Amino acid sequence: MKTPNSDTKVTPSRPGGNSRRRFLKQSAVAGVGISALGRIPALYGQNAPSQRINVAVMGVNSRGDVLAQTFAQAAGAEVAYVCDVDSRAVEKTVASVANHQQRTPQGIGDFRRALDDDDVDALVIAAPDHWHAPATLLALQAGKHVYVEKPCGHNAREGELLAEGLHAHDRIVQMGNQQRSAPRTIEIIGEIHDGIIGRPYFARAWYANTRGSIGHGRTAAVPDWLDYELWQGPAPRTPYRDNVVHYNWHWFWRWGTAEINNNGTHEIDVCRWALQVDYPSRVTSAGGRFHFDDDWEMYDTQVASYEFEGRTSITWEGRSCNGRPIEGRSRGVSIHGEEGTVIIDRSGYVVYDRDNNEVKRNIQGQTGSPLDLRGGGNMTALHINNFLESIRGNEPPNAPVDDGQRSSLLCHLGNIAQRTGRALHCDPSNGHIIDDREAMGYWSREYEPGWEPKVWG
Repeated sequence: MKTPNSDTKVTPSRPGGNSRRRFLKQSAVAGVGISALGRIPALYGQNAPSQRINVAVMGVNSRGDVLAQTFAQAAGAEVAYVCDVDSRAVEKTVASVANHQQRTPQGIGDFRRALDDDDVDALVIAAPDHWHAPATLLALQAGKHVYVEKPCGHNAREGELLAEGLHAHDRIVQMGNQQRSAPRTIEIIGEIHDGIIGRPYFARAWYANTRGSIGHGRTAAVPDWLDYELWQGPAPRTPYRDNVVHYNWHWFWRWGTAEINNNGTHEIDVCRWALQVDYPSRVTSAGGRFHFDDDWEMYDTQVASYEFEGRTSITWEGRSCNGRPIEGRSRGVSIHGEEGTVIIDRSGYVVYDRDNNEVKRNIQGQTGSPLDLRGGGNMTALHINNFLESIRGNEPPNAPVDDGQRSSLLCHLGNIAQRTGRALHCDPSNGHIIDDREAMGYWSREYEPGWEPKVWG
């Protein structure tokens, strides 16, 4: 397995390297001529290959399979590559995507092969968290647009690198916080900004699930279906254990980012959006691994609080192993203002006045569980469509990564406050921790030599 610095390193695509890419780039710059076409699916797909957006999907064991199928069904898009270090997942998703488009995608183990293909316009990333930022930067270097799942980085510094990379390359990078494309959420956030509950000053985010124990794993032989070397990628090497791949990596610091970044990114992002805040001035956190005694390195219970300039604050409550809902919802947010409160989840919203009287409601029943690990549904389709229309120059991205990384940063700061056991005082202009060398030591991470993420000009 060669590192990105070897002779197989991805090289940037030449500007205007082929006629189809010139078409897409010119259209994005001009912003004309495609809007009408985007509303007529028959003009895309097999009937207009010069206008099609080809994507490669990286990491398809769970969420990535949903993304691949959704891109395959989107007007004017096609999945060209299915990429995963698990050969079983590749085979499964190639088959599922083939049910939605005429062309059968190519299944590969190493996503970097897709970056070498000039016909690929975008990389879709649903790999483990430690891969999100490095893969995004490699894709930008290769001249690709990127749809990257949350959190956009394994640590705070990686989010900053993505913001730098976004501005260094003429490409769209959309973060997968899909509630930014939910019509009811967009509607009520606009009304909050217009004063429906007066000045909003406090937001509460929560997530409650009933996860089981991951037990105590053992060192084991790497399965023959897994390229464990590439799975580790940028992370420092460690022997394979039998209770990590595929999902339990979330709960190990080497690869994951805890429940607050795994799920809290969505709800904290809505809170930040509603309050119109970016970086906090003070962060605290309390919690621990309370429910089980196992290999889980992070917290199953966490309450993190964020204070911002302008007399506003956000609180996150995460319960991974006790699913008792709040406000009758397993996940959601409440926005509290001088004249009332708004409850928001993925199905819509309810508005209350100061006397707790309901004054407005816009709810649509959900077709799936809000705790579904794969996270499909209409919001995902809308978010993907916005990404595609942004590439075409018809719409701005609803979740550009330079904004999305600020929500991820709040989650990272919550983890740092929990790990240090003390309040963090932050620079409200960039979120950096003030006068605490130990806490800033968690701002970045150590990488496997040769895999350090960089912004290439």
